Amino acid sequence: MMSSANPIERSFELATARCADLMPLIYRRLFAAHPEAAAMFRTEGSEHVKGSMLALTIEAILDFAGERSGRFRMIECELSSHDAYGTSRELFVAFFAVIAGTLKDILGVQWTADIDAAWQKLLRDIESIVTPDVG
Repeated sequence: MMSSANPIERSFELATARCADLMPLIYRRLFAAHPEAAAMFRTEGSEHVKGSMLALTIEAILDFAGERSGRFRMIECELSSHDAYGTSRELFVAFFAVIAGTLKDILGVQWTADIDAAWQKLLRDIESIVTPDVG
């Protein structure tokens, strides 16, 4: 398998090579850092919702960090729907940081300076979209 030159893509490639299912780790981290988020998921069928939400988020991240073919616009679309659900903008942005933190934990020493710099830039860029009045 050829490794991507894009540090964000590479971080996902490396993580999925080490961990078959990122979802439990990501949501465990999210709920530990933001217990209020757990209450936002119903008990019946929530695994499907969480899986779908994570898949869409990863697609948006990869597009945002890559060619920006349009999937990244899901971030703005989902922001509107999450506003309607009562999700705070801070929690919305935190989900992206939780994904980054989970990947960093999985990768350990494979989390390089270029991967870290790319994620920090991506998180700042997403925050500027979500909360344009900040910064």
